[in-house]
Amino acid sequence: MQRLAIAALALSVATASCSGARSMSSLLPSSAMEFGGSAPASKEGARSTRAVTAVTAPAGWSNTATQPVSFKSAADLGALDPSKTLTVRLGLQMHNVDQLKSVVKSRGRITPAQFSATYGPTAAEVGAVTSYLQSQGLSNIVVEPNNVLVSANGNAASVTKAFNTSLHAFTLNGATVFANTTAAYVPTALGGVVVAVLGLNNVPLSTPIRTGGTLPAPSPNTQVGQQPESPCSLSSIALIGLSSPQPEPTPQAYTTGCLRANTPSDYWRAYDVNTTPAATGVNIAIMAEGNVASAIADFRVNEQGDGLAPVPVVVKQVGIPSPDTAGAGEWTLDMTASTGMAGAVNTLYVYATTSLTDSDIALEYNHWVTDDLAPIGNSSFGGCEVFSYLDGSMLINDMALLQGAAQGQTMFASTGDSGGNCSVGVPNGVPAGAPMVEYPAASAYAVAVGGTTLLSQVDGTYQGEAAWYSGGGGISQFEYSPFWEQGVQPISSTPAGLSFRGSPDIAMDADLQTGLKIYEGGRWTETGGTSLSSPLAAGVWARMLQSHPGLGYAPPLLYHTFAVSNPGTKYLGPPVTIAVGPFHDIVNGSNGPFQATPNWDYTTGLGSVDVDALNATIGN
Repeated sequence: MQRLAIAALALSVATASCSGARSMSSLLPSSAMEFGGSAPASKEGARSTRAVTAVTAPAGWSNTATQPVSFKSAADLGALDPSKTLTVRLGLQMHNVDQLKSVVKSRGRITPAQFSATYGPTAAEVGAVTSYLQSQGLSNIVVEPNNVLVSANGNAASVTKAFNTSLHAFTLNGATVFANTTAAYVPTALGGVVVAVLGLNNVPLSTPIRTGGTLPAPSPNTQVGQQPESPCSLSSIALIGLSSPQPEPTPQAYTTGCLRANTPSDYWRAYDVNTTPAATGVNIAIMAEGNVASAIADFRVNEQGDGLAPVPVVVKQVGIPSPDTAGAGEWTLDMTASTGMAGAVNTLYVYATTSLTDSDIALEYNHWVTDDLAPIGNSSFGGCEVFSYLDGSMLINDMALLQGAAQGQTMFASTGDSGGNCSVGVPNGVPAGAPMVEYPAASAYAVAVGGTTLLSQVDGTYQGEAAWYSGGGGISQFEYSPFWEQGVQPISSTPAGLSFRGSPDIAMDADLQTGLKIYEGGRWTETGGTSLSSPLAAGVWARMLQSHPGLGYAPPLLYHTFAVSNPGTKYLGPPVTIAVGPFHDIVNGSNGPFQATPNWDYTTGLGSVDVDALNATIGN
């Protein structure tokens, strides 16, 4: 999973301070219930987050959800150069939120045009916003088709004045960045219309969430979570690390119960894809960043290596093109795992945004929704949810994802590789960090995909699974629980009427020892993490839509199917796994603070899926 660059920038969440008598340490409670216990639901955005506890706005101004950001580990260089050009993005409040949620609940379906007509900000509201921006000297104003986002350019002096905020430059781990050190406000006439202001920091708060590298294959006696001691009998394992782009052969015999690397088609056997057709008529979208040309080239090698026909790829540029290729391996993984698990797709759309800042990700999500080209999206990136909450992107993204849900679109998102924590200066694959979940997986309108360790039989069929020790999961401090979690997630509601979003929703293979053999960056290697789990799940859902085109948005259907299924036969493993209808209920392992247990849990959610069994039941 592409992890937001909090780790790279070493943001000290537990001790970082914000102005307005608030510190980030106050957002890191000792218990999951402590933070949001008295916070009502926000009346803004999709009404799925906790309300911001804000200081009283200055006379003539109204609050937004964009709060101050500062970094204890950074050197404050003072006020930002007033001539520096910035791009700001204003999030405008949608209308008839409860009515739109009812569309999702009733499994209705709207079009982007219907959203704009009934639920989007009005032309008069957009006009008031654009007039104000122009009056403040901002230019190049762009209004997105759904009116939810309005972008504009201006120098730092104009932006500071327009939103009554303060912008400072910082040196952070050798990089020069900027951020707002006070909250962002809008004139009272725009209060309730503009709900957040993005672009007031250029810190990439989201990063790819991925655990990669080469490993020798483990021995047949290796226990789940232990490092391997001797090689498996896997004929293709010696090809890992090849420097030339040549196809990997299909693996032959495996040792019983061996933790082994997989090709995409190996997952078909492991997750029981026999009669479920490939998703030849379904489109998938990958949320990416930077220059994706090399990622696509490596993706073609992986298709060839697994004997899959090449799928059409269309790159959708979002914002200013960037030459950055740092995430190329991540995007190759997302393309390979999603289309590989799907067997084939009609078109693979790769959305390439400028950077992994919250502002650019919000624009990327909005493009995916307003384009309405792909019913499935995948986001293998994330970061500590507190930052998306503080800068207001959580509020804006939830509106976009709610619109997508009402249009029948489902965004799959990696939960992270830090166990029951979010990454703060912790490498991927290490179960440590701050006691929070990661966003965007934490969104009430995304499918959060956690990680497992997958074991299979000699013939490659399913043997059992355990919770991956570094798979993300837990209780959101800021997002409310969606209705489909009620009665399944242990603390989805409380006697006081509060609710808490729990994650993950489902889980798939993530352990590096059982991960994906993949060609990237000029060599064959092995990769894992929830960056693998999420696109695998997206590929499974593509197969469901191929057989049942009217299914639409996934989460309510997945939870309903689980709720009406009875526990069945146990897979004796090891590890032992219980069949609950089409789900593998994972009852072994933990991600640190949370243990895998029968039924829904904070390590693997509903569990992983038996694809043929899900295809046979989901349409009912």
